[in-house]
Amino acid sequence: MTQPRAEPTLIWNDGMATVPREAWDALAEPCPFPFLEWDWLALTEESNSASALAGWLPRHLLAWRGERLVAAAPFYIKAHSGGEFVFDHVWAEVASRLGLPYYPKLVGMAPFTPASGYDILLAPGEDRAEMVFRFAREALQLCWGLGLSGVNVNFAAPRLAVELGGLGFSAWEHQGYVWENPGYTGYGDFLATLRRGPARNIRRERDSLRAAGVGVEMLVGDEITPRLMRHMYQLYVRTNAKFGPWGCKFLTREFFEQVLDRAGRRLALAVARRAGSSDPLAMALFTRKGERLWGRYWGAFEEVRNLHFEVCYHTPMEWAIAQGIRWFDPGMGGLHKALRGFRSIANESLHRFIDPRLDGLLKAHIGEINALERAHISDMNSRLPYAPTS
Repeated sequence: MTQPRAEPTLIWNDGMATVPREAWDALAEPCPFPFLEWDWLALTEESNSASALAGWLPRHLLAWRGERLVAAAPFYIKAHSGGEFVFDHVWAEVASRLGLPYYPKLVGMAPFTPASGYDILLAPGEDRAEMVFRFAREALQLCWGLGLSGVNVNFAAPRLAVELGGLGFSAWEHQGYVWENPGYTGYGDFLATLRRGPARNIRRERDSLRAAGVGVEMLVGDEITPRLMRHMYQLYVRTNAKFGPWGCKFLTREFFEQVLDRAGRRLALAVARRAGSSDPLAMALFTRKGERLWGRYWGAFEEVRNLHFEVCYHTPMEWAIAQGIRWFDPGMGGLHKALRGFRSIANESLHRFIDPRLDGLLKAHIGEINALERAHISDMNSRLPYAPTS
């Protein structure tokens, strides 16, 4: 007679350094989202990018069956909303008007990553619905026990968003971008799907850089050197400095110095140079896993017309087609992405506040808020350059 399995033991952990790397990555490797892998998460903590010093107190939730790790998800206790890209200051204001503290709060996400994919990592053979329920219940109990305002799961993977919605969490939609490759054999195939005017504009953008003697190449593996990563950090700082208080400088120098050794197999780098020069003119950092590509950070040492579009969109798209990449998230941004073929989509964050008044207000108004966001998404997609299909 088969004996029933023992109940999993759920434990809150205070950092990746005390989680066995092999055990965590056995769960993370099948996940298509590279920002949940041990090296990436550990480096954000060790570099003091997402650490207690930066206002990200790690509280990762682990499920064990005996000595075997069977489920895991990164969480953080936070006293601010920086680096989340879910702009929840309106709910902090509502809480204040109710006389409630909004901070600290519990946040589940891959730090500084505004892209859908956060998930509960699960071992084969585990009951997913049961484990999602256990994790949600444990997260709410932690909030009750520590006096946190609630559980916030940012940029959830689509299936996790559905599952948490069924457990009473409110789904909040946020516009994002994606480009999909249906199986192009070359960049010309992509241009052939566009209306004549937008296709001509893209060709002109690319030709203008060639005429200026600027070339762009994609580098991977050993082609990416520590020197280039030092330049990438300089550009990261330079780009964020342009935006003053609206900048998004969250990663430290130590992160950029170590990420090549720690997660180099996931990186790609677009490098622009002038003819005859070995020094980078501009660069953009990308992350890849399987058939998916994410644009992360970009910067330029000199302003050159159309350089941003070539480094961040055109060259990476051409490379993605050659590499068989089917899905490219370029990061947050404005209309210029839509005009170059990136479709707007809805990313979701899931929220459950402990105080019933605040949670009730969220539930009462989130439908209207999401309707406005969907209208914005629809408007952005009306600007797409694709020709009508017959």
